[in-house]
Amino acid sequence: MNEIPISRERTSVAINKNQSLILSFLSMFCIFALLAAISNGSYPISLFSILKGGEDSIQKTIIIDIRLPRVLLSCFVGASLGICGAVLQGLFRNPLADPGLIGVSAGAALGAAIAIVILPPGLSESLTGQLLLPISGILGALIVIVLLFSVTKGFGGHSTTYLLLMGVAINAIVGVLIGVLTYISTNTELRTLTFWTMGSFSGATWTLLLPASVAIMSSIGLLIPTAKNLNLIQLGEIEAYRLGVNVQKLKTRIIVCCAICIGVSVALSGIIGFIGLVVPHIARLLGGVSHKYLLPSASLLGAGIMISADLISRIIIEPMELPVGLITSAIGSPFFLWLIFRMRKHDY
Repeated sequence: MNEIPISRERTSVAINKNQSLILSFLSMFCIFALLAAISNGSYPISLFSILKGGEDSIQKTIIIDIRLPRVLLSCFVGASLGICGAVLQGLFRNPLADPGLIGVSAGAALGAAIAIVILPPGLSESLTGQLLLPISGILGALIVIVLLFSVTKGFGGHSTTYLLLMGVAINAIVGVLIGVLTYISTNTELRTLTFWTMGSFSGATWTLLLPASVAIMSSIGLLIPTAKNLNLIQLGEIEAYRLGVNVQKLKTRIIVCCAICIGVSVALSGIIGFIGLVVPHIARLLGGVSHKYLLPSASLLGAGIMISADLISRIIIEPMELPVGLITSAIGSPFFLWLIFRMRKHDY
């Protein structure tokens, strides 16, 4: 497996007309998915009544207190996983760097799981305890990203293989540790831990959504400007440094911002796989490989797909609900197999 190929388009910084149209289309897709997710569920609400403001008190309660925070959380999580997948693939310079596949999501889940088990029951139910979950997830994701980058940076053209092997090892180790935590947990903690293994947005509340959205959007805002330097670093770290890129500063920004995005996302929604892998590749197929276009498009596409996946999980077996992680895995697994065969065929 070779690194992501370098092209003139990748090292350019301008968004062309076609890419602008794609970004506009993806924005419309997100808005449509948002409205569809708010209006559909076990209690259908007319989209026209929402737009006209004619819903009754029960409908307002369902929309404002239940569906809206859930849909917005899925939007933020999808956007964060999509853009993190794109920047990690650019930083590691290989097409298989996915937060879930390489173990970053597992590290965040382990951090949150440890917090669930060791926190006293009274504290875990308080606002302080709820905010400690994202912090623990951030620390777990940060440790894994630093470990991956430190171990794989010396393998050159074989970094993709070793990155995947490290991801397999980390996911296996984390699975064992979460299994131990599950074994020693109480019934209440067990129900909460089961939530992490499949992923769900059912626990979304405004209390958790507001600080989470600030953390995620701030991190995305810091990742978007890295597009030019990510284009240049595809030429190699030495060449990028000669062109004026502060490589160490770029690495630090990406590692910290991705840790925050993934840590908060996993702590609030559990492990949701394949979004960070699938979304950047679909965005590249649609509009090219330049990070100036790729980062915003991956964010928008990730948000739209995640909202749609959560909607499917809510309506596919009404009135029951499937974990959204099952939906994303069903979409992402075949795509991952196709990607492997494509890489082999084209020596990608």
